[in-house]
Amino acid sequence: MLQVSNARATWLAQQVLPHEAALRSWLHGRSSMMMEVDDVVQETYAVLAGMDDVSGIQNPRAYMFTVANNIMLQHLRRSRIVPIESISEIEQYNVPDRDPTPEQRLSLQQDLRRIGRIIAQLPPKCREVFMLRRIEGLSQREIAARVGISENTVEKHVAKGLRLLMGAMAAGAADENPDKGLEQQRGYGWKKRKAVD
Repeated sequence: MLQVSNARATWLAQQVLPHEAALRSWLHGRSSMMMEVDDVVQETYAVLAGMDDVSGIQNPRAYMFTVANNIMLQHLRRSRIVPIESISEIEQYNVPDRDPTPEQRLSLQQDLRRIGRIIAQLPPKCREVFMLRRIEGLSQREIAARVGISENTVEKHVAKGLRLLMGAMAAGAADENPDKGLEQQRGYGWKKRKAVD
């Protein structure tokens, strides 16, 4: 299983995750796509998480769309049977413009509000540590000193917060009930531990 560093997890949460809804919408528009949208999104995250370095990526949104586009094209190339519609669409797989449309801006605002609701539902200590690290940008050492916990526990809180956030976003449960998404994630192996919660 791919281990994602805290720095990469932060980059994914801040720079890529807010664009997932737009990517899914764009993928759903590919009528003859032979891959499931969830599979493309998952592979896109795996590629981005597994990259050696992301510091040179100037536009994470455009890069995310490019990665997803490449994944679809690779899948089409490997397929033995390709629908004729897919062949004609290969050239139409254009990555959207860098400047978001009004609809995309609205979608981004909705995603940010949804992320805020999910973060608000994190366990209190996890939420505090997650906010100090991701929003205020404090180092693990600074957070450990401020909160009175070990750096290792800080790292666990941040990782747990990110897993819960990404899981709730992926499940789409936060659209109607932010609590539901977190409860579902807690039920899948992210049990409360006194040392971490």
